[in-house]
Amino acid sequence: MAALNLNNSSNLVLILDFGSQYTHLITRRIRSLSVLSLCISGTSPLSSITSLNPRVIILSGGPHSVHSADSPPTFPDGFLDYVQSNGIHVLGICYGLQLLVQKLGGAVKPGVAQEYGRMEISVERGGGLFEAAGEKQTVWMSHGDEAVYLPDGFHVTARSQQGSVAAIESVERRLYGLQYHPEVTHSPRGMETLRRFLFNVCGVTGDWKMQDVMEEEIKVIKDMVGPNDHVICALSGGVDSAVAATLVHRAIGDRLHCIFVDNGLLRYKERERVMSTFQSDLHLPVTCVDASDQFLTKLKGVVDPEVKRKIIGKEFINIFDDFAHDLEQKLGERPGFLVQGTLYPDVIESCPPPGSGKTHSHTIKSHHNVGGLPKDMKLKLIEPLKLLFKDEVRQLGRILNVPEAFVKRHPFPGPGLAVRVLGDVTEGNALDILRQVDEIFIQSIKDAGLYDSIWQAFAVFLPVRTVGVQGDQRTHSYVVALRAVTSEDGMTADWYYFEHKFLDDVARKICNSVRGVNRVVQDITSKPPSTIEWE
Repeated sequence: MAALNLNNSSNLVLILDFGSQYTHLITRRIRSLSVLSLCISGTSPLSSITSLNPRVIILSGGPHSVHSADSPPTFPDGFLDYVQSNGIHVLGICYGLQLLVQKLGGAVKPGVAQEYGRMEISVERGGGLFEAAGEKQTVWMSHGDEAVYLPDGFHVTARSQQGSVAAIESVERRLYGLQYHPEVTHSPRGMETLRRFLFNVCGVTGDWKMQDVMEEEIKVIKDMVGPNDHVICALSGGVDSAVAATLVHRAIGDRLHCIFVDNGLLRYKERERVMSTFQSDLHLPVTCVDASDQFLTKLKGVVDPEVKRKIIGKEFINIFDDFAHDLEQKLGERPGFLVQGTLYPDVIESCPPPGSGKTHSHTIKSHHNVGGLPKDMKLKLIEPLKLLFKDEVRQLGRILNVPEAFVKRHPFPGPGLAVRVLGDVTEGNALDILRQVDEIFIQSIKDAGLYDSIWQAFAVFLPVRTVGVQGDQRTHSYVVALRAVTSEDGMTADWYYFEHKFLDDVARKICNSVRGVNRVVQDITSKPPSTIEWE
């Protein structure tokens, strides 16, 4: 686990994950209040919880019913005794509220009318999670079961418009519960409620800062890497790996050796552009390896996106091992570590966070930084950003004096254009078409002054041909899709609302300039239900 300045754990908020798709939004929302928060599996043993010495514990929502045979265990043995004897405040959210009620002697039953989506609640008691009785809020509900009988010492503090329990508390026992999700933007006053709970109820102090992260991570890296050890860093051209490299370089200096791999899946002139930035702006020693033929040969005929990611991950590691061998010949000592710019969302969407045990949510995708790594890899991983979100990495980059233009770069997936060409990336001229389309789209966004207002924008090549008319001739050419989203951390996203004239101009440029394309569509789906990338 990355450090995240756990020496300041007197204010740590620990989230126990029971599988909700929103669990890690809780983590992010709390950090936005300058309070250190971490998330571990709800099935973690009590020792994992006590070792972190949390000030507050939040029980997340989850997809299960407390009555289901496959639902997670309620708490580790001794959990309630531990929190009571140590003065720890506990907040149960959705499934977490139902766990508290059932475990403490109350009753949870399937709701007569299940509640999903936006709903109004009425506050019955103020002073705790809410300011005053009588106020009304719109919140986001997502539950089938409901609490019908509360344990001794609990009071209902809010109800839904259908009369169901929406919030509970036991002030004497420092136990609280919300049946709705305060962490999502669909609950407009949810952050106000979390703020009241942390600062007013729990007495937490907002004293966690990104400067602390930098200092602690540098210390962790120095402790991990011996005084004579050498480290390889995989640079992708994105802000994540650049910040990770800069951080490690500050910790160990010239014993860091960076490598940038042209895997044949890069954007238009990406290789030339990023190498110039690495050398002129970041002053990092970088070796560029052209392995495009190697990657594309392995990917020929592959259409399954998961298989693509696994192949790409394996080939990257093979190249890093070869690079390490070459350095061994030069230095007389083989580098033992590999730095990667893996972020928290990469870990969340790929597999359980390291050391967390089994989780109860579903893997969305494997990531070449995470799910695609071979088990027998010779290099030990250094992932200094793996518990940070994208906007936190950008904050860290500014502290490390990474150029602002680089800090603001849109995310680019590790597998590159392989997950933006649906199907076989080696089929026909799909990659060339996509590069041209993507360049027109991104440059148009920059020319319109919209780049910094968008979290991520890109084009997607669809293996679909449609009938068109170009130059008074019938064509049977490809379809490309344009995707642009707004987000804070990549965990949720909404599609960007372009003006019609902008879209009209871009579509005309693409169809007039890129041979093989006669139709342009826009993806207007949020995350969830979709992901940002198409594969």
